Amino acid sequence: MVTIHDITNTIFSSKTYILSKEGYDRAWIIDVGDIDPLVRYLDSCHLGIEGILITHAHFDHIYGLNDLVKKYPDCKVYVTEYSKEALASDKLNLSKYHGQSILYVNDNIVVVHDGERIKLFEDEPTMEFYETPGHNPGCLSMSIGNVFFTGDSYIPRIGVDTRLPRSNKQQAQQSLERILTLSEGKVILCGH
Repeated sequence: MVTIHDITNTIFSSKTYILSKEGYDRAWIIDVGDIDPLVRYLDSCHLGIEGILITHAHFDHIYGLNDLVKKYPDCKVYVTEYSKEALASDKLNLSKYHGQSILYVNDNIVVVHDGERIKLFEDEPTMEFYETPGHNPGCLSMSIGNVFFTGDSYIPRIGVDTRLPRSNKQQAQQSLERILTLSEGKVILCGH
């Protein structure tokens, strides 16, 4: 059974999720914020990192990415095509407007597309990816077993913020309808 541990980060209370399984010495990370609590948790569980899944490349979901990959250089980073572009642009990932320029350019990036699946752990369901643009063109939701990760494409009781550059209200509504259908009967874990 996959264990999910979450960390609430200091910037905008964004969430980092750590997915692990007993008997495996490598975890999967969803979004990267504060490094210290993340590394402390991994060290306390004697875990390395197999891969990092990015729900979207806004700075509050990626600001710890460079430091984390320096510590775990053999891991892969999974993103949409747009998010790959945004990782390399402080304007697209909005870090330029928040007092710190975050740029991530590395050959460990794996671009994923709508409907793709990857196996995180043996004897477990695959992780399935769904492109859910609106809040950001590169938004990616993902599902494994009875859990559905929405990033900022849907935050229950809050909604979807479409006031940011490159947001699209119509796409956000279409993505929300899709998320609500795909996540029916599942636990929703969001980006904040």
